[in-house]
This record gives sequence, C-alpha cells and structure tokens, in this order.
Amino acid sequence: MRRFPAGIWVLVLGYTLSQFYRAFMAVLSPVLRTDIGAGPGDLAISSGIWFFAFAGMQVPVGTWLDHYGPRRTASGLMLVAALGAAVFAMATAPWHLHVAMALIGMGCAPALMSAYYIFARNFTLREFGTLAGSFVAVGALGNILSASPLEAYAEAVGWRIAMWSMVAVTLGVAVAEFLFVRDPQRLDASHPTGRLSDILRLRALWFILPLFSVNYAASAAIRGLWAGPYLEEVFDATGQTIGRAALLMGLAMIAGNFLAGPAVRAVGSVRRTILIGTAGTVLVIGGLWLFTAYSLALAVTLLAMVGFSGASYVLLIAHGRAFLPQHLVGRGVTFLNMFSIGGTGMLQFGSRPIYQWASAHGSPAQAYATLFLFFTLPLALGLALYFLTPEAPND
Repeated sequence: MRRFPAGIWVLVLGYTLSQFYRAFMAVLSPVLRTDIGAGPGDLAISSGIWFFAFAGMQVPVGTWLDHYGPRRTASGLMLVAALGAAVFAMATAPWHLHVAMALIGMGCAPALMSAYYIFARNFTLREFGTLAGSFVAVGALGNILSASPLEAYAEAVGWRIAMWSMVAVTLGVAVAEFLFVRDPQRLDASHPTGRLSDILRLRALWFILPLFSVNYAASAAIRGLWAGPYLEEVFDATGQTIGRAALLMGLAMIAGNFLAGPAVRAVGSVRRTILIGTAGTVLVIGGLWLFTAYSLALAVTLLAMVGFSGASYVLLIAHGRAFLPQHLVGRGVTFLNMFSIGGTGMLQFGSRPIYQWASAHGSPAQAYATLFLFFTLPLALGLALYFLTPEAPND
C-alpha cells in the first residue's frame, strides 16, 4: 500500500476535531446542567442539531470537493467550526448550545469526506477500504480526547477555558489544512459532469442506504450523548467514572476501525463482514436493553462493545464507493455520508421524546432500557434490508 500523502495527516487533525465535537457533551453533561441548566433533553437537541447541520452540508460539500477540491473546502469550513466553538464557550443558556453545535456541525462537514475524496481519486478500490479504516481509527483519537482528558482538563481550568482552547486548536487546524493539503488532479473533459440523480439510479445503493441511516447512529448517539447521563442517573457515577467509561468506549472504537481491514481479509467479503459486525452491534445494544441496571461493570463493558462492533461504518462507505464511477466520487461519498449523519441526527432528536416519555412513566433504569430498545429496532431493520445488497465489484 502506498503511503499517506503529507496533507492527509493534516486532514486527520480535522477529523479528530470532528470526532471530538460530536462526543464531548456527554462528559460535560453534569457541569452544563449545573451552570446553564442544560439537561439531557437539551443536550439531545444540541447533539441532533450538530448531526443535521453536518448532514445538510454533505450535498454542497460534495459539489465543492468536485469543483474546488478538498484544500479550500476543508480549511474554509473549519473556520466556521471555530466560530461555533467560540459560541459554545460563551453560552449562558441551553439555546446557545444549539446555535454553537449547528455551526460546529457545518464546519466539520468535510473533515472525513475530504480525505475519502483523495483516497478515492488517488488509490485503488482495494486500498480505499483499508485507508478509510485507518484514517477513521487515527481520527477517533478525538473520542479519546473528549473523554477522560477533557474531563480532567475542564476540572482543572473550567469548561469555558477548555472550550476557548478548542477554539485556538480549531483555528490552527484550518490554517494547516489550507497550507498543506494538496488537491487531486482534476478530471479531464472526457468525464461527464454527473448529477445527484445519477447516484440515485445506482440500484446497488438502494438497500445500503437504510443501514447507512442507522448503523453509525446508535453508537454515535450512545457514545456522544446518552452514555454519560445513563451512568450518572442509573448508577450514580461520578464525572471521573463517566470520563473513564467514555475513554474505554473510544479506545474500543479505534480498535474496531483498525481491525476493519483485516476482518474483511479474514472473512473474504466486505458485505459479509458488515453483516457480522452489524449483527454484533444489535446483540450488544440489545444487551444494554435487557441488562440496563444489572451492574456498573457490565454497563461499561457493553458500552465499550458498542464502540467496537459499531465500526462497520467505514466498510459501508467502502462498499458504496465500489459502485461509484470516478466522476461521481465527490458527490457520491458525501451523499452516502449524508444518509449516515442525517439518520444519526433523526435518532438523536427522536431519542429525546422517547427518554422524556419513559422517564415520566418509570424509573431511570426503565427509561434507559426503553431508549436502548429504541436504538436497537431500527438497526435490526436496516440489517434485514442490507441482506438484499449485492457483493461489491472487485472485492
């Protein structure tokens, strides 16, 4: 396999920030509730807004990648993420978090797709899957930083100073992306321009898209939003315990992504590997539903397993990418990602009324059991539909 282009390592930093920003509120949930009155329901809205803003930007990002390249697309929107982080640092009411997370979601929209665009244009289909998994695994360090390290840093300097630090880091990454990322060579006039409708005509994608909408959603919602409140309300866990649990879940996510490529080689098929991995995720989240309040140790173990088994996202991208012609790569991979992130946002929003209703009719343990069932059922349906997809060409 060829080496990463130098600019990819800068894009890794941008994706690390994207991972950080989609998950950090779970660790800050106790202090945000105390300081500005933002409870789990408010954070569910803020987190959902992040994912909707991110998803809504995927179509324009795909167009910009094809027309302007990843260098200007990634660096320009990272400035918007820095603005959102500044709004978060100054927040005094829950709705301020909603505005901040919308800006951050918009700014992070090209963080992963810029690298995938370069991989798709400069590397073979076989290399794409392994590179995609490695990129996500390294960038998932953002999940680690948003766990125990963030909890310790915020405890030492205060959550507002911690967020102002993130503003500075985000600005630095934006400048580095502009300076170091190199765009792939433009396609010549022999390639058609391509339209969104051309992607929709690819029948092989039709039964991949439902699983795309829910596969990442469950693990992202649990890690980025509900893991902290769940451990706090059901087991009376401290901020330090929540940070360590989030750290373990983040480490498991990294391990799962690094092992995605070897798993495909062992199983012999991208499609079969996704089926096995998704079935594992269904079983693990189902375990959280059945054993919600059994013990803190079991809860933390199952949360980590959610992170590990939920690494099928990179393989789904690789499976979908295999059906895209070269002239549709930018719009194609961002279109796929739109379904993934948009579905995550929908489940985030949907989880709030489910939690509120269940809380009003039962104990915290019963409320979270209902919530975990809510995440399990769509995933099981997406898995069933995915059985209708064909194998990837040249797998």
